[in-house]
Amino acid sequence: MKITKVYTKSGDKGTTSLVGGIRINKADIRLEAYGTVDELNSQMGLLAAYMADGPDKDMVERIQSNLFVVGTHLATDQSCTPLYDSAKLNEGETELLEKEIDRIMDFLPEAQGFVLPGGCPAAAIGHVCRTVCRRAERCVVALSENAIVSPEIQRYLNRLSDYLFVLAKKNNIMAGISEKVWTNHCK
Repeated sequence: MKITKVYTKSGDKGTTSLVGGIRINKADIRLEAYGTVDELNSQMGLLAAYMADGPDKDMVERIQSNLFVVGTHLATDQSCTPLYDSAKLNEGETELLEKEIDRIMDFLPEAQGFVLPGGCPAAAIGHVCRTVCRRAERCVVALSENAIVSPEIQRYLNRLSDYLFVLAKKNNIMAGISEKVWTNHCK
């Protein structure tokens, strides 16, 4: 599909369209929620750019596709517009994240305490993705207080941040970089 026009000028006065054409203020929590998911998706693309080809990178790219689904779900006001099938996560996606977490955990050494985010570029970006994911989850929780949001969306984001944590740890191990364990220097 060729994009013929990028700008519409319809948002110049601080509003934007949801799925179905309803216009809302750009400061609305709904826009904050799906905008944060979009930010996470962009950070996930950066993470993938730093990863070697293989099952972990394939999983990151699968997650990116799922985040488009999540964003479409959040951009649909279900009180006015029916949810399209393309805005519903496929059954089993959260469970797949759980299986991936378990697979990576089998690879990791025993936890040694809180770790400082960082290490190799893929791990450091993975930690950024994790924190953006947590923010997206908080926005979705806030949105769900006043709008219809599938509980599966919140579950998926919650599990995704756990996945990103263990993936960052694995990326450091694969790069041969030891994580820095947090110590309280303020004592």
